[in-house]
Amino acid sequence: MTVHLVKLAVGIEDAEHLARVQKARLDAAVMRMHASRHDAAGKPASLRHVTRHRPKRADEIAAGGSLYWVIGGAIAARQCILGFEAATKTDGTPAHAILLDPKLIRTAARPFRPFQGWRYLPAERIPPDLGAVDAFATDALPGDLRRELKALGLI
Repeated sequence: MTVHLVKLAVGIEDAEHLARVQKARLDAAVMRMHASRHDAAGKPASLRHVTRHRPKRADEIAAGGSLYWVIGGAIAARQCILGFEAATKTDGTPAHAILLDPKLIRTAARPFRPFQGWRYLPAERIPPDLGAVDAFATDALPGDLRRELKALGLI
């Protein structure tokens, strides 16, 4: 049975903002690897979310699981989890990286209370997909219109 993870997107305004932040992180990783787009071990640049502990149910998650992002008090988007690998935090402490597909998929909003870390999300509780998120889809809108549409839940 496939299991999913759910995580708070702290400091993120909406799915488009999350997509922009992740694109910038992936672009920075590619720049660090120079033109080869591969690290010293020959692996391609990937989108990683570093966390303290490796999930105990990693095998169930790796069998098609996704990371569901809670934005503004509700699950709003998800990304397929490609795997897990050992990592190191910026302060040198050991950690684990959740490898994510860069494609961010908007989901139907599902309220979710605040929590720390990540939680398991069983398949029967996942919200339906609504479609891919374009990191720049609403950037052209005037700020006041964008805020009002967001308040109405339209973007």
